[in-house]
Amino acid sequence: MSTSQIAFLKGHGTENDFVIVPDPDDAVELPASVVARLCDRRAGIGGDGLLHVVRSAAHPEARAMAGEAEWFMDYRNADGSIAEMCGNGVRVFARYLQHAGLVEEGDLAVATRGGVKKVHIAKGGDITVSMGRALLPGAGVTVTVDGRSWDARNVNMGNPHAVAFVDDLAHAGELRSVPPFTPAAVYPDGVNIEFVADRGPRHVAMRVHERGSGETRSCGTGACSVAVAAARRDGADPTQTGTPVTYRVDLPGGTLLITEQPDGEIEMTGAAVIVAEGMIDPAWLETVTG
Repeated sequence: MSTSQIAFLKGHGTENDFVIVPDPDDAVELPASVVARLCDRRAGIGGDGLLHVVRSAAHPEARAMAGEAEWFMDYRNADGSIAEMCGNGVRVFARYLQHAGLVEEGDLAVATRGGVKKVHIAKGGDITVSMGRALLPGAGVTVTVDGRSWDARNVNMGNPHAVAFVDDLAHAGELRSVPPFTPAAVYPDGVNIEFVADRGPRHVAMRVHERGSGETRSCGTGACSVAVAAARRDGADPTQTGTPVTYRVDLPGGTLLITEQPDGEIEMTGAAVIVAEGMIDPAWLETVTG
């Protein structure tokens, strides 16, 4: 990794926070150890993950999408591992592009490992991301915390989720470590686990353990998975009725509105904020990479 100065920004979407590294030409090497240190809240900048901003044409994993989306969100979890998608991350990614003058209000497309995502930046307001369609694999798991067990629905939003409905969000426990689940073979590459409690008609609250990051203040793909799981539990399926369904999902960091359209497309709307920008000290980078 080069020890020259590297620019960074810090942003969050409903308090799901990210280190942002602009790198249009994919010239910055970001090994897992460096990403993990940058995301460390004591020894680094701090974040639930890292958004590596690269032109799609410059990145080998995104070149095939360059004709649809100029920019690729090379997303990393806080432990440095690579992830397919991050819903809050897409909103913050889009806000960065706007902040940097690279896009304007209105519609744009963002390439991710979970496919090309359509984004709408409202004038002076929230950002809506078309998150794609949820897949509902048949096999679920049983999640157990402190002697309590729940059946969890298997939902895939480009990344895997297990959604458990509970009476009290405190039953989820500390969520720093992965809640035990069986059978483990359902999620061979790990899973994001959501615990959900009802708050009213089409209104739920959730906590989440994100794979590779621990408990986070918000998870966009998790909120989408929760809304879909709640809709099916409540007997609602827009693809069958032709009527959109919207759920309000409260997270520790704020609220997201999740709408499932009759064609199965799921739209997530919420805030995204850039809070700081600066330069990473090259002397510090040497201590990380040396």
